[in-house]
Amino acid sequence: MHKEIRGKRVILREQRETDAPFFAYWFSQPRVMFQCGFEKPTSEEEVRACITGDHRSANSVWFTITDLDGNLIGETGLLRMFPAWRQTDLTIIIPDPAMQHKGYGTEAIRIMLDMAFHEYEMHRVSIGVVGLNTEALAFYKRIGFKQEGVLEEAYYYNNEYSDFIMMRILRHEWK
Repeated sequence: MHKEIRGKRVILREQRETDAPFFAYWFSQPRVMFQCGFEKPTSEEEVRACITGDHRSANSVWFTITDLDGNLIGETGLLRMFPAWRQTDLTIIIPDPAMQHKGYGTEAIRIMLDMAFHEYEMHRVSIGVVGLNTEALAFYKRIGFKQEGVLEEAYYYNNEYSDFIMMRILRHEWK
């Protein structure tokens, strides 16, 4: 497990319990809840439990994303890693709109995909996206993900149904 990976714009570092207030605040904002599929606001205690429990499981690797000065930007991870099938799921959340469109997410995903394909020898990385989150869908397509399936009206938020879009990138498609 890496304690820290330094890129040109971001640092991916081990998650800390002190990150909990940042994530609890943002994960309780209606826009973020909608984009991420969170059913209810998130407390600091729930975030701490994830950081110290679920995010340290043997089949996942999680990082807090910071800028080069150490300011928190978001989180990313590989989860449901299944080495026997050489596949995993990617997650990334940069919740503050002021931190989006600056290249942080692109660099973080590139680091994570390099890790998935080269260090963990995965063949396939998947991501699920709320269909109404058209900005995220376009972003993942620019990275190289391809849409492979639609779970029709599988997502419900604020009295509205949305499709859930399954996307993937294969090792030989990653540059």
